[in-house]
Amino acid sequence: MRYWDASAVVPLLVRQRFTSAMEERLAEDADLITWWGTSIECYSALMRLVREGHLGLNEQGLAERRLRELREGWEEVMPGETIRRVAERLLRLHVLRAADALQLAAALAISGPETDRFEWVCLDVRLSDAARREGFCVIAP
Repeated sequence: MRYWDASAVVPLLVRQRFTSAMEERLAEDADLITWWGTSIECYSALMRLVREGHLGLNEQGLAERRLRELREGWEEVMPGETIRRVAERLLRLHVLRAADALQLAAALAISGPETDRFEWVCLDVRLSDAARREGFCVIAP
């Protein structure tokens, strides 16, 4: 199974440096598992690209539609007290931002102690390092 971080989902929405590599990963295994907040993180990234002038209105609309399509098919790990506590522990152990700690906590919740059976798809170096230290097999381009 593959857990997808928002950093790996965004290139599926808009053409970026790693779009082809992420499309290949998705074609290999279309069962996308991610955190409840991933769509919000992706939407934030899209709006940043719009504000910075890297994404026009037509591309924005296409990206938002693609995000909705992906979200309809992916499995989401819902927020809860356990994920909050695990994220707090991860923040003590790793150099992570809050949303990244929640991503990793969600992946740990779904994998249980068998993190080596899950693949982590991520383009964020710091988060990938933390996922490796937690036992995940990290897939990056």
